[in-house]
Amino acid sequence: MFISSAFAQDAAVTAATTVPAAPPVWYNLFPLIGLLAIFYLLVIRPQSKRMREHADLVKALKPGDKVITGGGLFGKIVKIGDDDMTIEIAPGINVKAQKHTVAAIQDEPKPANDTKADTKQVK
Repeated sequence: MFISSAFAQDAAVTAATTVPAAPPVWYNLFPLIGLLAIFYLLVIRPQSKRMREHADLVKALKPGDKVITGGGLFGKIVKIGDDDMTIEIAPGINVKAQKHTVAAIQDEPKPANDTKADTKQVK
C-alpha cells in the first residue's frame, strides 16, 4: 500500500509541472555569428591588409633599392628576376634571395635641416 501511494504522488507532481518550450534553433546561432564577426574584424581583415601591402611592396622593388630581408640581411638590390633577386650586402659580395623574403625597404636618411626654426617673441 505504501508503494502504490508513492507512485500516485509522483504521477501527480509530473502532471502538474510543465516544461517550458525550447527556444528556436536560430537563437543558438547568434553567439556563433557574433564570434565569427569578431574573429573577422580582429584577425582575418588585418592579416589580409598586411598581405596586400607586402605584395605591393614586392611588386614595387627595383634595382638600387636598399632592402631588409626577413632573415636580417641589409643590402642593395643589384638585379631582379621573376621570383628572385640579387642583393649586394657588401662591396663585391652578392647574395641571391627570393623576392617575397623582403621585409621592408630601407629609407634613405633625410638631410638634417640646418635652418633654425622661426622663433616668435612672446610679449
